[in-house]
Amino acid sequence: MFERPASLLRRPRSGSWQGPLEAVIGLLYPPSCVACGGATGEAQGLCASCWSGLGFIERPFCERLGTPFEIDLGSGMLSPAAIADPPVFSRARAVCRFEGAARDLVHRVKYNDRADLALTLGRMMRQAGHELLAEAELLVPVPLHRTRLWRRRFNQAALLARHLARLSDRPLAPAALTRSKRTRQQVGLTRAQRAENLQGAFRVPNAARPLIEGRRILLVDDVLTTGATANAAARALLRAGAGAVDVLTFARVVTDGG
Repeated sequence: MFERPASLLRRPRSGSWQGPLEAVIGLLYPPSCVACGGATGEAQGLCASCWSGLGFIERPFCERLGTPFEIDLGSGMLSPAAIADPPVFSRARAVCRFEGAARDLVHRVKYNDRADLALTLGRMMRQAGHELLAEAELLVPVPLHRTRLWRRRFNQAALLARHLARLSDRPLAPAALTRSKRTRQQVGLTRAQRAENLQGAFRVPNAARPLIEGRRILLVDDVLTTGATANAAARALLRAGAGAVDVLTFARVVTDGG
């Protein structure tokens, strides 16, 4: 289809043995809620109580930022924030608001070594981002700097992207974007400080450019806050020749200003 260095591009794997093995495991270990441990109907799922605690984002929402509207103003509407300060990326979508149960799930994956939760989050992201996935030609996770990756031991965005690639049968390029600058933590910084902190933080390696050029990229991360990280990463991809960049996250911060 196109030139793709084997070390950069990965196709999701499937195996005929997975179904029977999962059935046996289900008999030995009845499924439980990944959040609270209560009984559920399927493995790697949420119980009714935890599910209801998620603030799902559904239409009507801003077609650019994916932030919800209080009332339906018609299709294709943009929020004041998207008009006043258009993002570098084309579109953003998220499963739910970054609050309550969603915040707990993200923190468990990121800080409590619950990498197993990434499959549950990935399933919900596939549903919320089905429009973006249908047009995506390549999935790229937001990378961590090597020092932060060493401390955390895994990149939650890469885990989510891997599951999304398998669930949607889309190609994944986990090394197409690198974090070349060690930035300070974004927590507590203003929007302007976040943008400044991320200047020049991302780059596309020369070997990955043939994968990126002219293609619609779906950038994958766990949370979209102010959009500073997504903008910086999208800018690096566009400078490397990407045709367009969309963003898909599990959760996003929603403010009154959209």
